[in-house]
Amino acid sequence: MYEGASGDAHAELFSVPVGDGWRRRTAGEFATDVTSVAKGLIAAGVGEGDRVLVVSASHQEWVRVAFAVWSVRGVVVPLEPSASAERVVRVVRETRPAAALVEGDRLLGTVTGLQRELPDLGRVWRLEPDLPDLVSLGAYMDATSVRFRRDETRPEDAAVVLYPLSTVSRETRGVVLSHGALLTAAASLVDRMWPRLSELDPGRASALLDLPLTQVQGLASLVACVVGRVRVGLTAPGTLMARVSSFKPTVLVCSAAQLESVFAVERERAQSTGWDSLATFNASVAAAVDFDQSPKKGAWRRLSRSMYGWSFVRVREIFGNRVHLGVCWGGGLSHELDAFFGGVGVPVMQVFGTPETAGAFSANAVGDRVAGSVGRVLDDRELWVSPEGEAYVRGGALFSGYWGDAEGSRSAFRDGWLATGVAVEVDGSGFVGLRGRVRPQAAVAEVPGRFVARSASVGAAVERVEPGVAVVPAEERVAAGSWSPEPAAVESGERSDAELVAEFEARLRAHPLISQVLVIVEGRPFASALVTLVRDQLEYWRLVNGRPLSMAPEEIAGDRDLLREVQGLVYEANRSVPRHLAVRSFHVLAEEFTSQSGLVQPSGELRREAVLRAFAEEIDGLYRVRREP
Repeated sequence: MYEGASGDAHAELFSVPVGDGWRRRTAGEFATDVTSVAKGLIAAGVGEGDRVLVVSASHQEWVRVAFAVWSVRGVVVPLEPSASAERVVRVVRETRPAAALVEGDRLLGTVTGLQRELPDLGRVWRLEPDLPDLVSLGAYMDATSVRFRRDETRPEDAAVVLYPLSTVSRETRGVVLSHGALLTAAASLVDRMWPRLSELDPGRASALLDLPLTQVQGLASLVACVVGRVRVGLTAPGTLMARVSSFKPTVLVCSAAQLESVFAVERERAQSTGWDSLATFNASVAAAVDFDQSPKKGAWRRLSRSMYGWSFVRVREIFGNRVHLGVCWGGGLSHELDAFFGGVGVPVMQVFGTPETAGAFSANAVGDRVAGSVGRVLDDRELWVSPEGEAYVRGGALFSGYWGDAEGSRSAFRDGWLATGVAVEVDGSGFVGLRGRVRPQAAVAEVPGRFVARSASVGAAVERVEPGVAVVPAEERVAAGSWSPEPAAVESGERSDAELVAEFEARLRAHPLISQVLVIVEGRPFASALVTLVRDQLEYWRLVNGRPLSMAPEEIAGDRDLLREVQGLVYEANRSVPRHLAVRSFHVLAEEFTSQSGLVQPSGELRREAVLRAFAEEIDGLYRVRREP
């Protein structure tokens, strides 16, 4: 990996944000920076195979530390700085790192406090610009000490232990990926994208990454850029559109949510101008889709497309006006939007994979692409679809196993095939389409770009009355085919209302987004609920749905789209109870109830009367809600 990043000392490898602009750094400069950190790690006692915890946002220091750890044959254990203290403690206890670098004050004390419990955790540094404390440790050493370690690195050596953020499980297992797996996946992706990149002059290829490096999609993108000699720029969450105009990338690496937001902004702008403008916008979309999907670009279609050239130029300008290629990780981009961007002149290559496949097992290619699909299976890989529709993969880049879970590692495979847990369809030409999940226990991280939690049966929007409050419309609660009163009525005769309410609450708590639920029934005209959210999942929702980093948790909890997610869960849970217990409105709280506040018993159960008193105003508000005209 290190050799790939430092082969040509004069090649421009990274762009680092400086103010409103960017400063380019060569491979030689990067190699020098990495070596200085690597010497510090050796001086601190980090040995071969030792884990190094890195709690950091996606920026150049993260890259520098990761390559330094790999240079000394260490293993990176990355976590996002928004992770909860509980998540960090669990990962540290499982991986027992020899050292840690932590960004910010919130989690620094948490990790430092674990040193008394875990003697393996030798040094903990604050991750700050230039890493002065770490670099100074190895200032006396010669660079040959690093080279000797680096030269002994083998493809099968572990490079990273990833803990995927997931909406399937709160406590995901650590996925171990080797250097060979990361490089194999990266090389396969570069091969798919190369026909388009080769059209650029040498040294002009540049990629702006809007994916977290703590997750496999961002890490795989970084390695692919290094392998393909594509200059890389990293963006902080929520800053892509502010940075893209100054960076002017030729390759844009992002999620489906980001592309969807650009389209939505353009449509909103057209609608605000007037219905004529909206009609023109819709016509331009149809022309772009038709042009992209036509096998032959005849004179008539070129003419039809040229009529809306002014609109397409604007879309390209939003991305810096130099984008040759869009790479959309995780699929999720609809057929229409995929074809629209292709017709505009920004062909999007959708890529899909799981952490266990090093981030990718299928991808579209330039000139060999089907809009809305995630392309064909990568070279040297095989895909088998079970009768249930589940994708099984073998060959190419696969993970080494789950950290500390030998049984789980074995059970992930069926006769040598990795069970992905993802339902797919493969057309006659071999193009893969995503269809959702098969099993919740599948070894797969959440598809980036969407927080998939809503029920497919929920069609109407939440009527937002105040932040954090949502009402389940009556017409949805009793819609034909979506309500089953007879079974619920039978069950209610066998079980008390209290038991049914407890079961309802448990159903909601089973979802990773939901932390605590309190249903209010007694003395009220209808059932309502207070819902708290898991901090990790709240931050993940913000990240993958493109909300700004500055957005407070209270704002996220009141976000219309998040309320729709919770509404879908409530709607489904309502189907298990009789009508008089169906929750008609709920209030979402960003902060969880805690024992320190006197709202939670030592056993973890809620002190219901205390919660009712503490949140009496919010509860009363649920019964004052009226529909907006």
